[in-house]
Parts: sequence; C-alpha cells; structure tokens
Amino acid sequence: MLTRRIIACLDVRDGRVVKGVQFVDIVDAGDPAELAARHAAAGADEVVLLDITATHEGRGTLLSTVQRTARRLFVPFTVGGGIRTADEAAAVFDAGADKISINSAALARPELIGDIGSKFGAQAVIVAIDARRVPGLPVEAAEVFVAGGRKPTGRRAVEWAREAEERGAGEILLTSMDADGTRAGFDCELTAAVSEAVQIPVIASGGAGNAQHFTQVFREGKADAALAASIFHFGIADVRALKEELQRDGIPVRLPC
Repeated sequence: MLTRRIIACLDVRDGRVVKGVQFVDIVDAGDPAELAARHAAAGADEVVLLDITATHEGRGTLLSTVQRTARRLFVPFTVGGGIRTADEAAAVFDAGADKISINSAALARPELIGDIGSKFGAQAVIVAIDARRVPGLPVEAAEVFVAGGRKPTGRRAVEWAREAEERGAGEILLTSMDADGTRAGFDCELTAAVSEAVQIPVIASGGAGNAQHFTQVFREGKADAALAASIFHFGIADVRALKEELQRDGIPVRLPC
C-alpha cells in the first residue's frame, strides 16, 4: 500500500511566511527558510512554498527566497506563484526546487503544462486548483479561482482537473477556499470528487486542524497527500505526533527517523 504524504505549506508574501482564513485576514508566521527546515526535521514528507502575491503583482517568483529555503531542505521542495513560462520554471528549478506548481498561468495557457512537463518531466509539474463551492449546487459545480483566490474563472474544478491531467500534469494540488485556514477539516466531498476524476495523485489543502481531519481526507476524500500550514507554523500540531496518530488509525505513512 502506498504511503500517504504529509506536506507543510509556506504561503510567502514579501519574503515572509503568512497565513490567513479563506484567503484573507493575513498574519505573519515567520521566516520561510527557518520554518521549512523545522517542518522537514519534524518529519514532513515535502515542503511547498507558494509566492501568493506574485501573480496578482504581475511579477516572477522571488528566487532569492527559493534559494535560501532550498539550501536548508533535504526533502522534496515544490515552488509556485508567478511561474508563467517554461523559462521561468527553469529559473525556479535552478534556484533549488524539485517541482513547480502552476495555477493562474495554466488556466490562461493550458499548453504551458505540457511545455514544462516535456522539459522537466510530468512528475515535476503540479497544477494547483483553488476552488470554492457554489451555494445550492452539487460539489461538481465548485468553481476555480485564480490570482490568489481573487478572480473567478467560470471553470469547474473537476473538469479542469481532468484537463490538467490530460495535458500532462503529474499531480493536482486542490485547495478548498471555503475551508482554508478554518481548521474545521478538509472538504472531503470536493477532494473525493477530484480524486475520482483523475488517475494522478491529488494533494488535499485547506482546513486541517487535527489528526482526525487527515484521517478523514485520506479515507473519505481519497487523497494521496494532505497539506497544512497554520497548524504546523503555530505549534498546534507536530508532524511526528500527527504521523504516529495516523499510523494508529491504519493510515500508511513514513515515520521520521
């Protein structure tokens, strides 16, 4: 049985890790390099760094922050935010990333997924999907947003996930905007809908608050990995203790040495 991955996420703005609730009410959480090293040492299987204002500000990823963080890591490192071309992806890989995450640019130019995948391998391309439920409609109607959750696209998350896979994405990073930062649990129904629609791994994001939430999203949401930010940054949960509890619940995970 494949082990489930626990991923620590660093949302970065102006070189600092920040965290909000439902993409607003942002507060400072610390230095990205220091937090990344701490989470990896505690047992995180991977670290994701998202430059959350790069697209909105019309600029590329802060490569100096990527380089400084990569030097402290010994686990797979994904970087997203502001990557609009294969050349920009190459610069991020050169700065130390193992994978890149694309969101707004992939929706604007879907062929970018294949462009990057053909040069660096599909396993290195993650398509991030920020989705919000539409009141009164089934989960399949959840809408995709871009530009850090600021702009609706009219695209449905499940349909876009299928297209992203067809175009060569290696993984889907699915964030429930409704659950983000609430610590009330992942949106297991939305995660399951996307997981059942594709054959590639789906990373669940948004809503982690305790170990039971992770167990639920692995079982009910059928996620291959689960990502969290604030519960790790602010000491609410420890990765090692989380994995031990998941193992007791029968979820296969890689325990830290």
